[in-house]
Amino acid sequence: MPVLVASDLDRTLIYSAGALALTVPDERAPRLLCVEVYEGRPLSFMTQTAAGLLGDLADTALFVPATTRTREQYLRVRLPGPAPAYAVCANGGHLLVDGVADQDWHRQVTGRLAEECAPLDEVREHLLRTADPAWVRKHRTAEDLFAYLVVERELLPEQWVKELVAWAGQRGWKVSLQGRKVYAVPEPLTKGAAVREVARRTGAGLVLGAGDALLDADLLLAVDRGWRPGHGELAETGWTAPGISALPERGVLAGERIVREFVAAAAAPR
Repeated sequence: MPVLVASDLDRTLIYSAGALALTVPDERAPRLLCVEVYEGRPLSFMTQTAAGLLGDLADTALFVPATTRTREQYLRVRLPGPAPAYAVCANGGHLLVDGVADQDWHRQVTGRLAEECAPLDEVREHLLRTADPAWVRKHRTAEDLFAYLVVERELLPEQWVKELVAWAGQRGWKVSLQGRKVYAVPEPLTKGAAVREVARRTGAGLVLGAGDALLDADLLLAVDRGWRPGHGELAETGWTAPGISALPERGVLAGERIVREFVAAAAAPR
């Protein structure tokens, strides 16, 4: 029975320059590999050691990226190793099979959203009306599924975030603050549901996972063993669950540690 490894990408396996969190002297810093270029500029990185380990992981496990990124944003990322047979995009709204969206899955998801939570337009209008242009840089919607803001984090009022969490929760939505982005996502839109579907289709005997943000909690609840880095919303709130290990490493070195854990767990006798 195959081993399935489902992992968040941003701030879990791959890191922007601003999220590397390297504290060692420059001459001792790890070598980095660029895995994403946007508008001609390097955008996301992992250590070269992590890249080599991720390539090795294909020998013992089926690797499934599980990201809140849209399909277009995900396809910019060039990870080491073979192209994943499955990928979860838009926080579970799209399940890619050999790079192509599974339309049956997407219809199931959008059907649940229509039945169980307020429409996207209502949430988007609320964000536009209540967010202050003084600290908002961009308003975005993703795949007609959820909305997010790009903000100046140091100017973002904590009270506004708390009020948004309460307002959204009454309408079947959840809020996640990741770096400079404030996400508003429907409660039924989850990475965990999509990962369970991949596990069902592949007959996985062991499911491993990793994530750093509130939107990754359901993913970690869907796996047999999981890891979270020492940074991010889950670390800040002390979130944990059975089978989940909290790592001390932060930044890109946490990403390297996570891939090491994946490789060791996938190769261990069962």
